Amino acid sequence: MGRSAEEIKKDIESGNTALGIEFGSTRIKAVLTDGTTAPIAQGSYEWENRLENGIWTYSLEDIWKGLKDCYADLAVDVKKQYGLTLKKVGAMGVSAMMHGYMAFDADGKLLVPFRTWRNTMTAEAARRLTDLFNYNIPQRWSIAHLYQAVINGEEHVSRVHFLTTLAGYVHWKLTGKQVLGVGDASGMFPIDPATGQYDAEMLDKFEEMMVPKGYPWKLRDLLPEVLSAGDEAGTLTEEGAKLLDESGNLEAGIPLCPPEGDAGTGMTATNSVAVRTGNVSAGTSVFAMVVLEKTLETVHQEIDMVTTPDGHLVGMVHCNNCTSDLNAWVGLFEEFYELMGQKTDRNTLFGTLYRKALEGDEDCGGLMSYCYLSGEPITDFEEGRPLFMRRPDSKLGLANFMRTHLYSSLATLKYGLD
Repeated sequence: MGRSAEEIKKDIESGNTALGIEFGSTRIKAVLTDGTTAPIAQGSYEWENRLENGIWTYSLEDIWKGLKDCYADLAVDVKKQYGLTLKKVGAMGVSAMMHGYMAFDADGKLLVPFRTWRNTMTAEAARRLTDLFNYNIPQRWSIAHLYQAVINGEEHVSRVHFLTTLAGYVHWKLTGKQVLGVGDASGMFPIDPATGQYDAEMLDKFEEMMVPKGYPWKLRDLLPEVLSAGDEAGTLTEEGAKLLDESGNLEAGIPLCPPEGDAGTGMTATNSVAVRTGNVSAGTSVFAMVVLEKTLETVHQEIDMVTTPDGHLVGMVHCNNCTSDLNAWVGLFEEFYELMGQKTDRNTLFGTLYRKALEGDEDCGGLMSYCYLSGEPITDFEEGRPLFMRRPDSKLGLANFMRTHLYSSLATLKYGLD
């Protein structure tokens, strides 16, 4: 039995609600839940990363425009459904794409454009750090980006004062606190599951290696403070409220939980935070996560070690490519369909094409696809080159074509898990 609109209105007016904001790679989402944690309103904003000077990035302007528009869309939904202006929220949290490189100077200025998880430019740093720590350091982790900038002799490195992730950055601007949830932090630098903090021994090894470089910083001082699920992580400031809600209706003082990564979002949403549970998260990238009973005995380049939002060790296979190439082909069909004077919505289009794939041959009729829009560390591809191939005797038809692209989206994940 659902709650009445009157009960929900009371929750909105009294602030018996929670607001979650997620920065995905193609959409920023905002969801408002009531006192029973049921979703009652939502907003969204579509955005896309750009390849600029060979680097996959989003600009700071994109981030704040996206956040404001997404929140405004949510506020409109609340007004439309319940006739209320959203002023109070009981609690809030931000999650976003993990890893990557956001480096700031002492004045809080971004030193180089945000380098997202999608970049595959840190192979040498990742290899050297994996050897140094005897622990797999993937290319997309923040420490790999920082060390690669050191190896490259980038001039900004001496001026780095603070490093964080996208969720950490947004949270910092909303609250003034430079903190990070343990799950997101585990994609910046390895976490020691015994302490729930950055691994002290590995930090020492890195600091020692950096001494001859003569930089004025210590890595310990650059990284955000690590918090676990349930810890207090600050409140929405007056400045933060203005950044979020341009209309000025939202009141400051909302408590925020530690900012987390999209891996934590996926684990929580699928109830896979207990030991021996697992889930798959599929979108622009795809990753499988299994909550481990103990640390892996040997280092596997295909398996990253991250954590649940409360600090349990997680084995993750992460692939940079999943649906981008598939979506591009569906977009081509949509363009053709509209050219023929027809109109359809994306859900119907995708659903129809996916169901058609079920009719394809087991071997996809001999068709072949590589969906790599960007580089793919699991299979040692340095750059993206989406590719579709067939032999003269392959069976080219819509069912086989769609089946091929669906299989291709998950093939690298299977490779990593195997």
